Amino acid sequence: MSFEEKLHGGGLYLPLGDDIMPIQNECLERLYDFNHTRPSESEKRQKMLKEMFAEIGEGCYIEPPFFSNFGGRHVHFGNNVYANFNLTLVDDTHIYIGDNTMIGPNVTIATAGHPIAPELREKGYQFNAPVKIGRNCWIGAGAVIVPGVTIGENSVIGAGSIVTRDIPDNVVAVGNPCRVLREIGERDREYYFKDKKISDNIK
Repeated sequence: MSFEEKLHGGGLYLPLGDDIMPIQNECLERLYDFNHTRPSESEKRQKMLKEMFAEIGEGCYIEPPFFSNFGGRHVHFGNNVYANFNLTLVDDTHIYIGDNTMIGPNVTIATAGHPIAPELREKGYQFNAPVKIGRNCWIGAGAVIVPGVTIGENSVIGAGSIVTRDIPDNVVAVGNPCRVLREIGERDREYYFKDKKISDNIK
C-alpha cells in the first residue's frame, strides 16, 4: 500500500511507518519555521503557506501559533479564509475550507481517528476521513470538528461546539454534540448582535 493509499484510502493503517515519518517530519520542520516568523513578516508567511498547503487561495491569513500533523500538506483553503490563534488541523487526510470562512481561536479540525476495539488501538492502528467546510462559514472559538464531517455553506458553528455529524447550509448550530439551533433568517440581516441593528453601524 502506498503512502497516499494509507492516508487517503479510508482503511486502517499504522501511521509510524518508514514511508510516512520522513515526509511528516519534513512538513513539521516547515511548520516550525512558520510559527517562528515575526509579526512584520507577513509576505514571508504568505509565501510559506503557499508552499506548505495543498491549495491556498488569495487573501488567506492564519495567526500563529498554528498546529498541523502534516503542516497543511493535505489542507485546501479557498480565498479569504481567516483563522485566529491556535488553529489545530489534524490533516492526515484532506481538509477543505471554502471561501470567506472565518475560524475563531482554539479550533480543532481532525481527520484522524482510531478504532474503538482496544486490541487495534493497542497496536497503533489509525484511519482517516476528510472534513469539508463550505463557503462563508463562521466556526466559533473552541469548536471541535471530528473526522468525516461536512459543514454546509453560510453556516455558523457556536463557540465550544463538538461537531460529530454533518451540518446543512444556512443554519446556526451549537452544542455538544452540535445540533442545528435554527435557520439563518431575516432577523439576522437586520440585527448583528442581540438588539443591535446593522443599519446603525454600517455607513
